[in-house]
Amino acid sequence: MNNNNLEIYQRYLNLIYYSNDIVRKYPKSETFALVNEIKTSLYAGLRNLMYAIKTYNKVDKLKYLNEFDINLNLLKVQVRISHRYKYISTQNYNAWSNLITDICNMLGGWITSCQKR
Repeated sequence: MNNNNLEIYQRYLNLIYYSNDIVRKYPKSETFALVNEIKTSLYAGLRNLMYAIKTYNKVDKLKYLNEFDINLNLLKVQVRISHRYKYISTQNYNAWSNLITDICNMLGGWITSCQKR
């Protein structure tokens, strides 16, 4: 793993920790709905990130990076829904969105660098 991969991996783990702390406060009625969807997106994203880090084939790497990007976009929508239904405060929404956006920006750079090679 190079430093950039390590950085995005570490930030993603921090996003998972933050997300898990937040969803514990959701109403019980959302445990098997929105909370489950958020966790599914998070762990599917982690899986795609790990595959992308470990894969040397450029085509496969881009496939995993794009799937990771889709997971992040799904997560953005789920966070927006959480805020809309007032499961999270505006402060939590902003913090959570910023964590996701930082990872998206790093991912965009990684995808661009893979396409140039």
